[in-house]
Amino acid sequence: QVQLVESGGGLVQAGGSLRLSCAASGRNFSGYATGWFRPAPGQEREFVAAINWSGGGTNYDDSVKGRFTISRDNAKNTVYLQMNSLKDGNTAVYYCAAAVTRSTLITGRALNWGQGTQVTVSS
Repeated sequence: QVQLVESGGGLVQAGGSLRLSCAASGRNFSGYATGWFRPAPGQEREFVAAINWSGGGTNYDDSVKGRFTISRDNAKNTVYLQMNSLKDGNTAVYYCAAAVTRSTLITGRALNWGQGTQVTVSS
């Protein structure tokens, strides 16, 4: 079982940057794919970004490609989401999630979820 705690959210002006962190505890975190999600109309959560267990493979929703970067430091049991060129539409609670594989995670079938961190972008 892996426990996930997000941090780093806050209020930022449009065009600014934030870095979210997801700190994990529990066994074998380095063996899990990890990702970020946010709420969306008509669905519980929508996919934002994912990274495989080694950090060698990543996926992004088209709306954040080129602006967001996901990374991980397995020595620190932490996954990051660097968010640049933020827009009003990026305002949301961002949730960290973990799954056995990246393909499973992208579909939202995570094994574990964090409690979320609020990101608010002001224009």
